Amino acid sequence: MTKKIKLSELGSLLGGLDIEALEGVKIEGDVEIDLGQMGLNPQMAYALGHETAQIAFHLMNISKILGYPVGQMPGAPAPATKRLSKLIESKFSVGRMEEWKTNIQEVVLGATSSDGGSRKSTVTLGGEGALPYYFDAAMPHRNHITMDVFDMPINMAKAVKGNYEDVINSPPEWAKKVVRDFGADMVTIHLISTDPNIKDTSPSDAARTVEDVLQAVDVPIVIGGSGNPEKDPAVLEKAAESAEGERCLLASASLNLDYARIAEAAKKYNHVVLSWTQLEINAQKELNRKLIKQCGVARENIIMDPTTAALGYGLDYAYTNMERIRLAGLTGDTELNFPMSSGTTNAWGAREAWMVSSPLKEDSDWGAREYRGPIWEIITGLTLSLAGNDLFMMMHPTAVQVLKEITQTLYGSKEAEPFNLENWVSAVI
Repeated sequence: MTKKIKLSELGSLLGGLDIEALEGVKIEGDVEIDLGQMGLNPQMAYALGHETAQIAFHLMNISKILGYPVGQMPGAPAPATKRLSKLIESKFSVGRMEEWKTNIQEVVLGATSSDGGSRKSTVTLGGEGALPYYFDAAMPHRNHITMDVFDMPINMAKAVKGNYEDVINSPPEWAKKVVRDFGADMVTIHLISTDPNIKDTSPSDAARTVEDVLQAVDVPIVIGGSGNPEKDPAVLEKAAESAEGERCLLASASLNLDYARIAEAAKKYNHVVLSWTQLEINAQKELNRKLIKQCGVARENIIMDPTTAALGYGLDYAYTNMERIRLAGLTGDTELNFPMSSGTTNAWGAREAWMVSSPLKEDSDWGAREYRGPIWEIITGLTLSLAGNDLFMMMHPTAVQVLKEITQTLYGSKEAEPFNLENWVSAVI
């Protein structure tokens, strides 16, 4: 007579008897697992593994009842418990790129009294012999940040405007605040009121605003126009004259305006030209070539702005363009081996940076915009810093603080927080 019982029942059956030993007894049987019509999908595989573990557990119980030592192999000593004492020592090294034979041009912004200006200190960009933060090549100068100031109140995201409401009507006070309170290395004064479609402020009035900002702060400044191609050359000419000798960055010369006038003003009054193009490496080469050969601008007076597209709006393309430019410069293209500037505030043009929530009903929650906006600016800047960008034009104080902290730590001018390598598996960074 054949009777089917479960393994758990066999264990209970034998466990309930006072048995010292079993002789001549064989326990035979088949283990059957009915998969039905489901097939072996991941859920079934999990269930099968669970059932197998239960079978093993019952077999071990039976073995113990029968007096068999299941904890170890016959005659084998119990394994000793070992504790990790240290990690294997290793070194990380970066191989020198032999084709990187040309350093990036160094450019100094600002002039102290000994140089004919009134700035307390200067900012030097460029000089790199490799992509940023490499161990084996010189990065003689850290990244720098210039914060935006406008010559009139403008529409800004709420997260940004709250930081400037007390100074928004006074460019000099605005400039003081970004330097004193927010740690700006430089100040960018945007003369947007000169646009004929806004206030059509005269070049002379704009120049007086530049003089006021120079009086208010002692850091180097960037002078930006309104973006109007007809008006900007005249505005930048007059502003350059009023700031003579201060080595300001004139923003900007581009192929769609009279770049020769701006170049001539830079040469005449000792300033630097921002060579601005729109995400096109060949256009950047063309403009740089014209500034040098046609206009006679010295190499040490040119900085490039290849245009910044924000996170989610072409950042990958902006990164690729900047990286290609930097690699070309390092490998000997003397029309591209100049420092680069990023209009990082373009990040605030992304709707995710300033909208309360997604306009799409089926979209997930975007979270608080007070955090989203600064994060959008931080990620945009940090990404382009890895492509070789030297100067960031920024707006939000928190974004400035975080980007400076990260880039200066990577550069080596700030010590990173101590980290215990023994806890590397479970550590929270």
